[in-house]
Amino acid sequence: MSGDDTDDPVAAALSGSTDLYDVAEWDPRSGLDRASVAVHSLLHASRRWLLIALGVVLFVVQLAFAGLLVLRQPSLGVLAALSAVPALAIVGYLWYGDPTIREPVETMAVVFVLAILFASFAAVVNTALQPLFRFVPVVGMAVFFFVVVGPIEETVKWLGVRIGAFESINSVVDGVVYGAVAGLGFATIENAIYIVQGYSRQMALQSGTPLVAAVQTATSRAFVGPGHVLYSSLAGYYLGLAKFNPENKGPIVVKGLLLAALVHALYNTSVTYLPELIPWNFATLIGFVVVFDAVVGYFLYRKLARYKRLYHRTAASGHQSETDGSSADPSDA
Repeated sequence: MSGDDTDDPVAAALSGSTDLYDVAEWDPRSGLDRASVAVHSLLHASRRWLLIALGVVLFVVQLAFAGLLVLRQPSLGVLAALSAVPALAIVGYLWYGDPTIREPVETMAVVFVLAILFASFAAVVNTALQPLFRFVPVVGMAVFFFVVVGPIEETVKWLGVRIGAFESINSVVDGVVYGAVAGLGFATIENAIYIVQGYSRQMALQSGTPLVAAVQTATSRAFVGPGHVLYSSLAGYYLGLAKFNPENKGPIVVKGLLLAALVHALYNTSVTYLPELIPWNFATLIGFVVVFDAVVGYFLYRKLARYKRLYHRTAASGHQSETDGSSADPSDA
């Protein structure tokens, strides 16, 4: 051993001259040691599958009723799919505009499904903690959005990318596309839940037309969904940046998650409190959402545009170098 700051002082002084097994050094010798190594290897290899399995269980438990209702009333499923179209359009724009090699559809599908499954984690946490914040006067819901909803929802979307596509990220901007796909998955299942809940509520009240209520919910959710795509795209950008800067990987990932969570929480807080301060109707909501998403989208666009400029400059420089090399006089070598 080298005796650096990773060594225990006993190991630094006596390693090589004294057997320090289970004192200051360790290697698998006993049956228990080898069993510990085997268990660790199993957990390390299966941790993503355990997380996915938990997501599946929670997803089934939470959405069993909603799924049955969609099967009985397929129009609800159609409305949920249509409500995700604007978010899908943003994903398509980001995917098509990737200046590097475009991400494979198979990997994007995995991220999409994982985001749907992991959304169940956010549902459990949000449902469990929201009552605690309702007791806080005036600012309770704002605190809830900034402390719980934003961080939790952006983290579960990030997990979908980290588990399903991290190894497939070949450039910084790949993280943006995969983050957008995770946002699409989350928005799709969230839209479906809201639509089914609106329909069920009208059925229970036996007032109005339940399907009309579902259409209204789907229309409003169609404008909300793109926000999920944009927020998780920001986190995805920094996940891609982190992959190629391993020495600062942790802080970069945290920065991306904090940025996404803060923007997400700011949106939730705004649409919750603004109706109490200014005249508010459906048109006002749509106008606010469009402006808010445009600002966030422009922030993301500037980052992507800068990356593209530098990428094309690099590609052009490489092409020029190849041209210069191919036209050089062999005698110059």
